[in-house]
Amino acid sequence: MSEATPKDGWKQSGVRVIKAYSLDGNTPQTPGMNRAAAINFARVGAQKIWAGTVDVQPNAKTGAHHHGHLESVIYVVRGKARMRWGERLEFTAEADPGDFIYVPPYVPHQEINASPDEPLECVLVRSDQEPVVVNLDIEPAEAVEEVLWVDPNHPA
Repeated sequence: MSEATPKDGWKQSGVRVIKAYSLDGNTPQTPGMNRAAAINFARVGAQKIWAGTVDVQPNAKTGAHHHGHLESVIYVVRGKARMRWGERLEFTAEADPGDFIYVPPYVPHQEINASPDEPLECVLVRSDQEPVVVNLDIEPAEAVEEVLWVDPNHPA
């Protein structure tokens, strides 16, 4: 065995497939959404990432929150996501199925299901194992500014 091969071989210490029906809902929650863990240290021994799902019901929105020092990536599987962020959630952008959303550390944000009749289903990946969810009491701005992302590597 090589130095990288675990003592029990790769059978139980190699690739893991986590079935959709076995996700763990025992994670910190924010009102208006349901998070479930698929990949974390307790479940598979992951050291540097956390991954799971987040669902928001039609026409629903989450409470404002941030995730401390963690970076988050949200991949939209189904529905239309409207994100609001900022000190008063004054900025907004929308994402469709197949789109990715990046949320930097400490950014106050809110997920909104922009569809009146379809659930918003997303895959969520975070940069660390800590289950940091800081729910915030923010009075949202009435006027919001739509922000369109411009790829700095491909601005055209």
